[in-house]
Amino acid sequence: MPAFRTRIHALAAVLLTAALCAPAAPALAAAPVPVEDPIPEKPIPSPLTLTLEEFASFPKSEPIPPPSNDPRLLRQARINYLGELPDGSRRLYVNDLNGKLYLLGRDRQPKEYLDVAAAFAPDFVSGRGLGSGFGFAAFHPEFGRNGRFYTVHTEWGAALTTKTPDLPAQPGTRFHGVITEWTAADPRAGVFSGTRREVLRLGFSGQIHGIQQIGFKPSARPGDADYGLLYIAAGDGGRGASSDDPQNLAIPQGKILRIDPAAAGDRKYTVPPSNPFAGQEGRLGEIYAYGMRDPHRFSWDGDRLLLGHIGEHAIEAVYDVGPGDNLGWSEREGAFVFDKADRCHLYTLPDDDAQYGYTYPVAAYDHDPPPGHSCTADSGHAIVGGFVYRGARLPLLSGTYLFGDIVDGQVFTAVADHLREGLGRAAIYRPRLVDAAGNPVTMPQLAGDTRVDLRFGQDGAGELYLLSKANGRIWKVTRAAYAPAGVLPSLRRDLVAAYDFEHPLPGDPAREQDQGLSGTPITLVNGGAAMRLEDAAYRGSTHALETRQIEPATAGNDDWKAGVYAEAGVPTLRSFNAVAGTTVMGWFKLLTDGPALNSNTPDPADRYNAIGLAGVLSGTSQGHDVRALLELITVNGELRVVALARRVDGSASQTFAADLPWQRILPRGQWVFLAATFDFDTGAMRLYRDGRPLPGSYTVTGDPWGLEGAPEPDLTSPSDPRGIKIGGSYPQNTREQNPCDCRMDGLLFLDRVATPGEIRAQYELLRPR
Repeated sequence: MPAFRTRIHALAAVLLTAALCAPAAPALAAAPVPVEDPIPEKPIPSPLTLTLEEFASFPKSEPIPPPSNDPRLLRQARINYLGELPDGSRRLYVNDLNGKLYLLGRDRQPKEYLDVAAAFAPDFVSGRGLGSGFGFAAFHPEFGRNGRFYTVHTEWGAALTTKTPDLPAQPGTRFHGVITEWTAADPRAGVFSGTRREVLRLGFSGQIHGIQQIGFKPSARPGDADYGLLYIAAGDGGRGASSDDPQNLAIPQGKILRIDPAAAGDRKYTVPPSNPFAGQEGRLGEIYAYGMRDPHRFSWDGDRLLLGHIGEHAIEAVYDVGPGDNLGWSEREGAFVFDKADRCHLYTLPDDDAQYGYTYPVAAYDHDPPPGHSCTADSGHAIVGGFVYRGARLPLLSGTYLFGDIVDGQVFTAVADHLREGLGRAAIYRPRLVDAAGNPVTMPQLAGDTRVDLRFGQDGAGELYLLSKANGRIWKVTRAAYAPAGVLPSLRRDLVAAYDFEHPLPGDPAREQDQGLSGTPITLVNGGAAMRLEDAAYRGSTHALETRQIEPATAGNDDWKAGVYAEAGVPTLRSFNAVAGTTVMGWFKLLTDGPALNSNTPDPADRYNAIGLAGVLSGTSQGHDVRALLELITVNGELRVVALARRVDGSASQTFAADLPWQRILPRGQWVFLAATFDFDTGAMRLYRDGRPLPGSYTVTGDPWGLEGAPEPDLTSPSDPRGIKIGGSYPQNTREQNPCDCRMDGLLFLDRVATPGEIRAQYELLRPR
């Protein structure tokens, strides 16, 4: 048993001894009381937008035998999971509860790999109960070498009398849940050929809450204690609400089990000695964690196991599950007392609850049935666990746990680092969904049915997929963006980074959360959260960023500026690699009559020859070797508003300077909308003020960008930008250079050239009336 569990049980023993020896308490502890609305807070609408693109479609399948009275079993295809074969082939696999295991290659067309239903006919059953059939498949981490994979299916009929469960069965057993090991003769083949053997058989009295999932820990490596161990999520068979089965450590139902499926002699499997109850009399050594009703989907984030757990009365929950954990069912439902005699209420926890050592949810939502709904009827909610995104394609989603509701298809997110015991319930967010064309959609619309039967999948690169049994289709999450309401729709798909200074990074107000596609937070350098001030640059704005010089007479690096910088490049800004164009735009208000005093020279009257506004740094830029900057610099002895850029790292730059005096473009104390566009293919640069083009000219003759003779189209270098700088140079904060005594808001950075019409429309969208 783990040390922390031992301490809990030891504490319980001490408390019990003390209770027997101590004098009677002066007053009884408060008894639990009924709760009308267990979780009053609702999932929070999020500015996060997820793009779902259809990925695959599956042929119609039929339950075996046809369902007698449950229309929920009549789906297009009862696809239950998507995963990737761990053999380097990049093939995906999908199981259908009605019996087929499919493989998907690059053409995304499902090819039948194995017919599980036919292999176990006539005992195989998928037409009785929502969880019956071919429930799951898990491939051994060395499948490419040993050809082994495992499946779960349900049996009835003759199997109930001719085959014996390996662990204690529930009374009145009606179904068997069976785990089978298959060994492919050729792991590379597109159709299975090989052998099979039975690994584990469990008996359930009900046709719900059977074996819901099996899986190997992805982060385990050869030599790790967890490597090659099979986790098994076994439900309570529907008996938990009327029995103590989930709390009974002598039986497997209502538990997560963990076994080593590698055969040892004449045994089907072995019990890992590291299991929390291994070798303990009266307790099954196979048990890893217990106290569960319907442990529907689990996944790992590193070494953490996150579980989606379907509730009985009201609570749909996510748990951070460790060895020996007791989730409390059916003494508890979520963080509430469950009373078997009262199906209409949950109850508050007793004052002495800590002594029981229950593990409570790290996130949860309740059913919120409509007015007049019977408290004993199904309200149509059931959580489906998902995955923490750790892929590379959607950096804005990194560290986000994506999950949902099976029935109505709602998709939820939570911050993975907040899903930890001891932190209370994490906030649940509801992102916005759009289709490939950017149109808002819901999962019922995509599934073509009010009952979605939502599931999640993940490929080997960590990319995420949504599945629906209703129409047998799969969608891939292809984009994640925080699209602020004040951004023109046509710009959103190319908005690499956006900062409105209304979104401090959770837990770190000295950083600003990106509202664009890349998810690149910036640091408010030196001033921190104090740089975020109340000021309205445009309609809907409440805060702006202030940048300024702090000590004009002292050389140093204490000036207020913002940005992100990495010597090796910022991977999340990779969208700016090898592009044909860039746009920088935003709202600016100068609070000065000219450049700041130069603190780097001995002359106290000397001033810098530039004022830094905003821009993207190229792959080798230290702050001046530019890719695309909007600034004020001295041109021929006169300060000008300019667009300044270079195309290829290490080559020359070009400057486009506005003709008008800078004081007319940026009057002191007045908000102005500026934009700069950089077309690296044609060599064209443009400046705009309040949506209208500014006349100007180029300051360098010839071909500084090296467009002549270069392969078409002419692109920037394929190197990660070192960052974004705002309000001065050197976001790496090594020195003060060209500070801007000003305020900024609504900064947008695009990886293409915005059209004049789009820039005008963006200004008109927000300009004060």
